[in-house]
Amino acid sequence: MFYREAGQFKTSYEADQSLFPIRQDRIGLILILLAAFVVIPFTANDFFLTSIMIPFLVFSLAAIGLNVLTGFAGQLSLGSGAFMGVGAYAAYKLTTIFPDVNVVFLVLMSGVFSAAIGAVFGLPSLRIKGLYLAVTTLAAQFFLEWCFIRIPWLYNYNASGAIEIPKREMFGVIVSGAEATPLARYFVVLGITVAIAFLIANVLRGRIGRSWMMIRDMDIAAELMGIKPLQTKLMAFAVSSYICGVAGAMMVFFWLNAAEPSSYAINLSFQVLFMVILGGLGSIAGSFMGAAFIWILPVFLKFVPGALGIEIGAETVEHLTFMIVGALIIFFLIVEPHGFARLWQIGKQKLRVWPFPY
Repeated sequence: MFYREAGQFKTSYEADQSLFPIRQDRIGLILILLAAFVVIPFTANDFFLTSIMIPFLVFSLAAIGLNVLTGFAGQLSLGSGAFMGVGAYAAYKLTTIFPDVNVVFLVLMSGVFSAAIGAVFGLPSLRIKGLYLAVTTLAAQFFLEWCFIRIPWLYNYNASGAIEIPKREMFGVIVSGAEATPLARYFVVLGITVAIAFLIANVLRGRIGRSWMMIRDMDIAAELMGIKPLQTKLMAFAVSSYICGVAGAMMVFFWLNAAEPSSYAINLSFQVLFMVILGGLGSIAGSFMGAAFIWILPVFLKFVPGALGIEIGAETVEHLTFMIVGALIIFFLIVEPHGFARLWQIGKQKLRVWPFPY
């Protein structure tokens, strides 16, 4: 009954087709945004912002990017980590070439290079699909990772082979580099993540998003109805790679401060894929849920038993994390392929009719 829609009348098509037609959803979103923009900045310490919130937002954005391609367009990809690396290295080169340009603008522009490369590697999707397409994107992962190692120009011929982020200011506040405060970085990452998530949520409700979903459900039928597979699939690869590229740039500029090619290895691609599987394919909210679960789970396993007087070693926490995530992936693939997002939808449906059984 908490989600009862009785009495919430719509008097226009615009109101009926709004992003959040139910009042409770709008109130919940406002409360979440207030907590993110007001409560957390004034109550959280530097450790919480640096170790939990900033990486959570970065991985949430990366999961949204992969979800656009895999969850909404139905194109399986195992190269999201490499596309994140393209965005990181592109942003690093842009800050070197244009040192006086706003760093946030350069981070957003770095996704353009990632989108271009993603569209190139998306060309095989016109002929192959499923496991074969996954192998193709896996080849892109290894090729791009090789480029990060073997092309010194990408990291400005640094002897260590790593990219080190310079100090950059925005409106008089340092937002990147070792001198940037966790609070300043958090606000930048939060603003970019919320803006892109809101933009993608609206794109998915329009013609482009419906075209992706038609290709996902039945590409031959979609082509017979006038959808052009070439443009639709390449656009999905480009948009997904753009979002992953921006997430990769934020990862090194506003979180790590430095990165090596191993930071964008195949393990990162699998980690983002697991976030999408657990959170829910074809769900923006599920991307946030999956990122929150996988990133916060090791922290939970480390500190909660310690608070109860049970000491657990770091290797035990790592093993428990692998076991729990693996078991949940198998469970969701068999029982509920749409992950945590579907469980939340079922919960809301129960709240609509509670305490009645129908």
